[in-house]
Amino acid sequence: MGEFHHNIDEKGRIIIPSKLRDDLGSKIIVTRGLDSCLFLYSEEQWKVIVSKLQTLPFTKKDARNFTRIFLSGATVCDFDKQGRIKLTAQLCSYASLDKECIVLGVNDRLEIWAKDKWDSFFDSNKEILSDLADHLFEGD
Repeated sequence: MGEFHHNIDEKGRIIIPSKLRDDLGSKIIVTRGLDSCLFLYSEEQWKVIVSKLQTLPFTKKDARNFTRIFLSGATVCDFDKQGRIKLTAQLCSYASLDKECIVLGVNDRLEIWAKDKWDSFFDSNKEILSDLADHLFEGD
C-alpha cells in the first residue's frame, strides 16, 4: 500500500520503492491495467491471475478480448541495482507515461499511473468516496 512519486527516465526505467520491492520478489510481471495505468504483480500473484483467466469461457467475446489485451502486454521485469525496472515502449504508450509517475500499492498489485491521469482520477473520485464505500459494503 502507499503512494509514491517517481520519474520515468528516457529509457523507460522507473524506481520501485524498496518498501514495495521487498514484497514482490526479484522478478515482477507488468501488464496493461485498467483505467489507463499499468498493473505490476509478483510471480506468485501473476500465477493466481492467469489461473483465473483460464477459467473464463473462450466462447465469450468479452473474455477473449480482455484476455488478449491483458496478456499480450505482459512482460517479466527484473530490478536493476538501483531498484528500477525497464518498461517497454508499448506499456509506456498505453499508460501515457512520460515523466512524472505515481506508483501505488493496491491490494495484490502495484499500479503505475501518469501523474496527470492519477490526479484527474483522484479528483473525480475523492468526493464520492463515501458513496462508493456505502455501495460496496452494503449490509456489513
